[in-house]
Amino acid sequence: MQPSAGPAPALPHNRARSVHWITTAAVVAAVIGAGNLVQPADAASASARHVSGAPDATKAHYPLDCAGAPVDVVSHAAGDLDHDGRPETVAVVRCHSETGTPPSGVYVLSQGAAGSTTPRIVETLVNPKDQRSIKDLRITADGTVTATVLGYSSEDVPRCCPDQQRVYTWQWRAGTYYAIPGPLASAAV
Repeated sequence: MQPSAGPAPALPHNRARSVHWITTAAVVAAVIGAGNLVQPADAASASARHVSGAPDATKAHYPLDCAGAPVDVVSHAAGDLDHDGRPETVAVVRCHSETGTPPSGVYVLSQGAAGSTTPRIVETLVNPKDQRSIKDLRITADGTVTATVLGYSSEDVPRCCPDQQRVYTWQWRAGTYYAIPGPLASAAV
């Protein structure tokens, strides 16, 4: 076959237009989103399951000084942490802020006194005074609490941008919660 005379005609599918890029971005986002929804059966945390009788994290009174701002319950999970047959709730809370990320506290809640709907704090796992942020809170089937704790390597690091992270595990042993820190890593926030 001989080449045709003159320039080759422009084919419409050879030109990328903005609609092609938008469509491609939408498809990629949909695939990533679907991948985040699909997890192995054993990956479900207590926060993804309904735990009957667990304390309501939104009804507790937290020891935060928010200067008049409300307290946000960022995440929570429930399970029988001390193996007494009654579920506890672990809550990550911080002061509400329209900008920035205030430090978080992690609290273990149990049911309040008889007849009370207000849960009581029985343990502080992470104190907000330590200037930490929390992500990936979960409780395993055996009652182990796990979370990624974000922090700062020095006072010079801006409070918006934690540069260190460590996965912590808390287990109930001999009447108290033991913190088991994982290795220190650079934060990839």
